[in-house]
Amino acid sequence: MTDNLSTQNPAEGKPAQPTLLPGLICIGLYMLVLAAVVTLGVVQGHYPALFLILSGLFIMASFGLIRMFRWAWALTLAAVFLLSCYYAWLFSHGQMPGEVALVQIGLNLVLFLYLVRNDVRARLRQ
Repeated sequence: MTDNLSTQNPAEGKPAQPTLLPGLICIGLYMLVLAAVVTLGVVQGHYPALFLILSGLFIMASFGLIRMFRWAWALTLAAVFLLSCYYAWLFSHGQMPGEVALVQIGLNLVLFLYLVRNDVRARLRQ
């Protein structure tokens, strides 16, 4: 059984690097945007300073996902799932306009469903 992700380059004798999926790049950039939004919210006083920990985790997840590490995949998966749940909670309690909340829930749900695909998980490094 051959796997084209772990084939060896006969010229170098090294395993070929798996290709980076465009979706992973977009999700990594999304995580950087989230980190910037949280940091800006802390600076402006909308969020407590403790949220800077979340911003740091978002940055770690972004760069780790672009480098295709499995731990970054798990961190990103948890982040988009929890953000989807958070926006659903805000929507159910009437603290966020319905259109904005539904777009955020849908976006995070689409990212979650993309990340759990088998071909995405197969390309990540241990």
